[in-house]
Amino acid sequence: MMEEEELEFVEELEAVLQLTPEVQLAIEQVFPSQDPLDRADFNAVEYINTLFPTEQVSTVSGFLHFSGFWLILSIMRLDDNIRTVVRGQTNVGQDGRQVKEITRDIKQLDHAKRHLTTSITTLNHLHMLAGGVDSLEAMTRRRQYGEVANLLQGVMNVLEHFHKYMGIPQIRQLSERVKAAQTELGQQILADFEEAFPSQGSKRPGGPSNVLRDACLVANILDPRIKQEIMKKFIKQHLSEYLVLFQENQDVAWLDKIDRRYAWIKRQLVDYEEKYGRMFPREWYMAERIAVEFCHVTRTELAKIMRTRAKEIEVKLLLFAIQRTTNFEGFLAKRFSGCTLTDGTLKKLESPPTSTNPFLEDEPTPEMEELATEKGDLDQPKKPKAPDNPFHGIVSKCFEPHLYVYIESQDKNLGELIDRFVADFKAQGPPKPNTDEGGAVLPSCADLFVYYKKCMVQCSQLSTGEPMIALTTIFQKYLREYAWKILSGNLPKTTTSSGGLTISSLLKEKEGSEVAKFTLEELCLICSILSTAEYCLATTQQLEEKLKEKVDISLIERINLTGEMDTFSTVISSSIQLLVQDLDAACDPALTAMSKMQWQNVEHVGDQSPYVTSVILHIKQNVPIIRDNLASTRKYFTQFCIKFANSFIPKFITHLFKCKPISMVGAEQVRWIWCRHLPDGFC
Repeated sequence: MMEEEELEFVEELEAVLQLTPEVQLAIEQVFPSQDPLDRADFNAVEYINTLFPTEQVSTVSGFLHFSGFWLILSIMRLDDNIRTVVRGQTNVGQDGRQVKEITRDIKQLDHAKRHLTTSITTLNHLHMLAGGVDSLEAMTRRRQYGEVANLLQGVMNVLEHFHKYMGIPQIRQLSERVKAAQTELGQQILADFEEAFPSQGSKRPGGPSNVLRDACLVANILDPRIKQEIMKKFIKQHLSEYLVLFQENQDVAWLDKIDRRYAWIKRQLVDYEEKYGRMFPREWYMAERIAVEFCHVTRTELAKIMRTRAKEIEVKLLLFAIQRTTNFEGFLAKRFSGCTLTDGTLKKLESPPTSTNPFLEDEPTPEMEELATEKGDLDQPKKPKAPDNPFHGIVSKCFEPHLYVYIESQDKNLGELIDRFVADFKAQGPPKPNTDEGGAVLPSCADLFVYYKKCMVQCSQLSTGEPMIALTTIFQKYLREYAWKILSGNLPKTTTSSGGLTISSLLKEKEGSEVAKFTLEELCLICSILSTAEYCLATTQQLEEKLKEKVDISLIERINLTGEMDTFSTVISSSIQLLVQDLDAACDPALTAMSKMQWQNVEHVGDQSPYVTSVILHIKQNVPIIRDNLASTRKYFTQFCIKFANSFIPKFITHLFKCKPISMVGAEQVRWIWCRHLPDGFC
């Protein structure tokens, strides 16, 4: 039976491995081989017997039969395993459904546990809330504010957990009881403070109590309006005496006694710290609030009294009041942080009011006094900026409408200063010739800009708004006056001479009997005015930049000193033109004499000519003086040389064409004389 099965298996295997003749032929063509194993009619038994001819064929056949049987058994075992696996997979879906049901049950248990925990927690909160509300009402009646402060916050925190349960009548009732307790607490605390610090009459003897201190802790938890009302009533009561002492009709209310106002509030702040410093919580900043409210009241009262007595305000009095006020604002900045100031109370500065603020100290600094003797330019190295003062202007803002008095005073002072400069110039005369360090800048120029700097710094401390624009207008006015009265007004006047010069007169010039139209002193004066105008031009530009730094950002575009800078540029151009005209006019007679000379009568070429000698004489007289006196402004000396050359050369060529008729010898004489003295390449 086993042998039959084996034979059937072998036949089936051979049938599977039997290839068609076409496939076999294609394989032999692609993979040609002489190996017997690759032949289509390969017989394993014959092949083995060929390899082992000495062994019995039956032995090999038995071995092959045994191997085939073993392979069949292996295949059968694999089939059984496959059937087992396939049958096992049919139960997976059923097992998955069972697991899913178990997971759903677990989730349901988790939800139940969570709901149960929430219910227990909610019941505990409800118990705490009910008990807390009862205790809160009892403590409120007994004014146990210390215990109330701790309990009230806890009750409010617990009540937050019941916002979604407000539809339940019992919960809503508890919430209403809490609100009622808060309202009662607020009214009760306000009544206690009113009793302790009545609006009228003196304070309650004995000072603050622990009850009020604890009441402030409760007010921190209640509606913020309760806290604001407490602070408002206390500050009002604290400043009630001030309003009585410094009424408008009182002598101490005027500006000359403004120091007494600030001395009073300093005493009150000390009194507050001693008596009430521990009653109010630190985060209420009560001392600062008292000071800020005092500033608001003072600003209002000062504005009112200054409107009433505006005609009595003088510059010195106004500046005194402003200085004392800014000193006080500096004192506040040192003591308080300014955290209680709001946008509606005070507009904080975007930049410090000035880089050197003498009013930040309690006592005036010597900086303002040094300005009177300072002679440096405005381009000195910048000093460190003063820290922002959040209280700047909180009181001193009231003086701004009256700063026109200060501006008018500066207008008057600058007018007198310009008149003094004019008188001093006439009395002292033109500056002395300077051949060592260049042309001297007029000392009045430095004095003017030092005064400007003083006014600018002082005004910027008073206001950075419209008064700064008004002061800038005053600056512009007197910059122009200085340019007209001191500089242009003192330039020497040119005069025209009639008649011409002859050759004989030119010969006398060689001996020095005649000089240029401008004297040495006049040439030095022109150079000094030119140097002064250059200094004014540069310093005016720096002044404009400083003004823009100190004025409000919205007003920067209104600061423009271009017109004044153009005025000084005009003075410079006029000075250079005067120097050129003077030297040019001095050379005119020589050129005229050259054109009138009888050149056709010249018989031989010489190395001397009276007109050339005259031109060279004037150049040697004027140019070194101008060069030495413009040593500090070399670019303008260069401009002078260029302008003189541009003026002299065309005039020389014009006169040269007038030398007709001229002989060959005369032409050679002209060329020889001028080329001998003029620079290389000119001829």
